[in-house]
Amino acid sequence: MKWLTKPAAYSVALWLIVAWMPTTARAVDVYQQPEDFLAETFGDDLPEPAVVWVTKDVRARVKAIMGHDLPALRIRYWGRDGRTAWVLEEIGKTEPITTGYVVADGRVERVKVLIYRESRGWEVRYPFFTDQFKGTSLADDGRLDRDIDGISGATLSVDALTRLAALALFLHAQTPHGAG
Repeated sequence: MKWLTKPAAYSVALWLIVAWMPTTARAVDVYQQPEDFLAETFGDDLPEPAVVWVTKDVRARVKAIMGHDLPALRIRYWGRDGRTAWVLEEIGKTEPITTGYVVADGRVERVKVLIYRESRGWEVRYPFFTDQFKGTSLADDGRLDRDIDGISGATLSVDALTRLAALALFLHAQTPHGAG
């Protein structure tokens, strides 16, 4: 490669780096910190966090809901008076989406996208989408009891939030707040 001079080699290397950057750039949009979501949910008197242990039976149901194993031994939640709050993450296309869920009486009360790391599909953060989850419950097959309308170009993000809603409902039923 005698024909490639040092300045030309640097130019080619710089061009390759710049051309490659957009595919590796990560968008991180923090819409609300998880602790602020919890404070908004419970007010000044935030309950102590508790956990649902991912036993063999729980793991099997979680896998059926999510379509994959959850790499956790326990899942943290906050609960009081039949109401639980969950801060859960699921991969959209390539990056995790951090979402807050509030469940009361076996129904979704509130969904909020807290941190979004994908370059596309961010429309799932808006109330026109998240409000669809209000009042949903878990059907016997582990899915939500009604369909959630998708967003063109955000299919994977929509699917991730829908699976997480079903997971939050299932986990709620495993707590003292949801049992019974």
